[in-house]
Amino acid sequence: MPMRTLGIIPARGGSKGVKRKNLRLIAGRPLIHYTIDAARQSRALTHVVTTTDDAEIAAVAEAAGSAVLMRPAALAADDTPMLPVVQHALSALEPKLGRFDAVVVLQPTTLLRTSEDIDAAVELLETTRADSVISVYQVGDYHPSRMYQLVENRLVAFQPEPPARIRQGLPPLYHRNGAIYACRRDLIDEGGTLIGPDARPYLMPRERSVNIDDEFDLLTAELLVQHLRGKRTGSTPTHAHSQR
Repeated sequence: MPMRTLGIIPARGGSKGVKRKNLRLIAGRPLIHYTIDAARQSRALTHVVTTTDDAEIAAVAEAAGSAVLMRPAALAADDTPMLPVVQHALSALEPKLGRFDAVVVLQPTTLLRTSEDIDAAVELLETTRADSVISVYQVGDYHPSRMYQLVENRLVAFQPEPPARIRQGLPPLYHRNGAIYACRRDLIDEGGTLIGPDARPYLMPRERSVNIDDEFDLLTAELLVQHLRGKRTGSTPTHAHSQR
């Protein structure tokens, strides 16, 4: 029997890096629309809810077809961890909908994950019997072996770099892209976490792993959306600028 899986889209109103970023337009559409569309098209998600503290985001999410759960301001601060946001959603929804077997957190800021990505991650969670599945992409030139710390205004290697100093000689490393956090329901109660000791990777390409933290990321996302649309339609994309 398929797992009953809750998709949670966390979208608070405040943001320091990009003001009102969940509502910023990317290729003419609010940022949050991309994640809602992927979640609604997913076959693996039994129920999808957007959790927010913001009335405008709630209205936009509802118009895009998502159920909405309002959360208190105390769960929408800059330093609020994701776990209590998920726990709040579960405590509000499970008395009405029944207990879920798994939870998938879909951050709107990683907008290019697809419904197929969501389905594949949930399938990986189910078939491997892991406690969690996290979406990642392989690190290239941003490998820690090429990073430095400043010590008394001098560059000090963060970790030793291989003698060859070429990218191909670096051990493969993977970075969480924020697109998908899937975990078993019991892990939240018993482990108090969304990432358990048996966490499996769901590997995504770099081009679908952009995460909106600043204005440069917005521009990058705009170009990528136009590029991906052009690939699907066979047309040459136009590079319109987003603003809100």
